[in-house]
Amino acid sequence: MSDPLFVHFEDLETGQVVPLGACAVDQEAMDLFTDRFQPGWDTAYGAPDAMVYVLWSRLAADKAAHWAQTKVLAIDALRYMRNPPAGELLRGRMTVMGKDPVGDEKGIVIASHDLLDEAGRLVFSCLTRALFSRR
Repeated sequence: MSDPLFVHFEDLETGQVVPLGACAVDQEAMDLFTDRFQPGWDTAYGAPDAMVYVLWSRLAADKAAHWAQTKVLAIDALRYMRNPPAGELLRGRMTVMGKDPVGDEKGIVIASHDLLDEAGRLVFSCLTRALFSRR
């Protein structure tokens, strides 16, 4: 992965860990999110699961914005381990679990995604399958 702006199927290796970046759980954003999408959730418990998913989704989308990823085929095996409090810094990572070429022009990348808190504890994880263009 020499140039992150041009990541194709061949540029990713099984076992490779790709950092997705970091984001903080913002109290104001959490208040707005719960008011709009999860009324009744007490933010004293931390960010609700749906917001944790949104934070991961944003990190993953920002990282893949310029990749040769043409479509996310599946997001499954979602696991919510804890609800991070406001101010917590979360960092994301993607681990390539497998690859499957599909003809000469594309391939499927199977990956595990994790969100970790500042202490390195798992907050959220999921599995994805995405279609990438080949060189």
